[in-house]
Amino acid sequence: MKLPLIAIVGRPNVGKSTLFNRLIGRREAIVDDQSGVTRDRNYGEGDWSGKRFRVIDTGGYVPESSDLFETAIREQVGVAIAESDSIIFLVDVKNGVNPIDKVIGDMLRHSGKKYFLVVNKVDAQIHAAGASEFYSLGVDMVYDISALSGRSTGDLLDDVTKDFPTDDLIEEDKRLKIAVVGRPNVGKSSLTNALLGEERSIVTDIPGTTRDSLDSVLKYYGEEIILIDTAGLRKKKKVEESIEFFSNIRSFKAISESDVTVLMLDAKTGFEKQDQKIIDEVVRWRKGLVIAINKWDLIEKETNTARKFELDIKDKLGTVDFAPIIFVSALSKQRIFKLIDLCKKVQAERTKKIPTSELNDTILPEIEKNPPPSTPTGREIRIKFINQVGDYYPIFLFFCNYPNHIPDHYRRFLERTLRRIIWI
Repeated sequence: MKLPLIAIVGRPNVGKSTLFNRLIGRREAIVDDQSGVTRDRNYGEGDWSGKRFRVIDTGGYVPESSDLFETAIREQVGVAIAESDSIIFLVDVKNGVNPIDKVIGDMLRHSGKKYFLVVNKVDAQIHAAGASEFYSLGVDMVYDISALSGRSTGDLLDDVTKDFPTDDLIEEDKRLKIAVVGRPNVGKSSLTNALLGEERSIVTDIPGTTRDSLDSVLKYYGEEIILIDTAGLRKKKKVEESIEFFSNIRSFKAISESDVTVLMLDAKTGFEKQDQKIIDEVVRWRKGLVIAINKWDLIEKETNTARKFELDIKDKLGTVDFAPIIFVSALSKQRIFKLIDLCKKVQAERTKKIPTSELNDTILPEIEKNPPPSTPTGREIRIKFINQVGDYYPIFLFFCNYPNHIPDHYRRFLERTLRRIIWI
């Protein structure tokens, strides 16, 4: 299901992260008076008047050097324009029109994309007069708001979401959607090309050849499967952090639209910190996860090499060690179709419905063997009944007398027990 995407653009420290938090209804983005604080993912989902949408906070790090400033801004806004359905161009009433505001305004005006000029930090009506200065940026309408207090954000959302479909009008695509994600140059595009049997994506040894997310249809034994090949984007060194930020944005977008995410690792470099961030995102969106170790044909094999590699990866995965691991080679097409079969198996498990009687007959005896700890006041906690709910991914409800006193480690025990017995 593809939801409309809103991008928040603007120069640093105009309140983009504050508005992002306001739109998604949670405090996820770090907010600080210092510019350039937003470095990692700021990608979430919100809703307004029965219309759901996704939001990108494009407050990525911008180099402090003045000669790099405009270049980084252009890179950020350019990606936002390409990815989004609607754009909020945020400015600051306290600082007035800034030269960088004019640069961004020109880019948006020539893009042909729908955008809304929003003047932030108008905390009271008395400050609204200062917003009129921004009509000089060539717009017909200026919205004055306070992202911090929420003043007039409802009026803004009414207009931004005016053409968005309501939930009941969004048609659900029943085809299996697989996102191929990973660090630059691990072979994502090569895998997609090998599966499709054609050069759908440009492939070179240079990290960052793929610039856009590409959706392709794979015909697999009469079934249509959507492959989302994401950008592993790195460009000029001087704007590397800004570019890498938006590489992550594209990956996160693909993850949110997928059913199963394939995290590709390079057999030579193994598991790194950036891979963990991708896994955290997959878990946050409740998607299926498969880990594919690519370039396995380049590894000198010894006895139990694959098993040792797999155990090392699972040790680094921590609580996500349930993810299946497969060794592939996009170049030689080794096991690439077994990877598709594995993704289909993971999706089948995600959509499997467990009869309530089976759940209670198999899980409750395990809980009796390892009951939850007592409450701080010494009261016994008893889990009496289990039921499965949820249409898009498995959700299990455990009915008990003191749910607020179930510790996190015991919740993880329940999840591991479910996975061990029912294989989810």
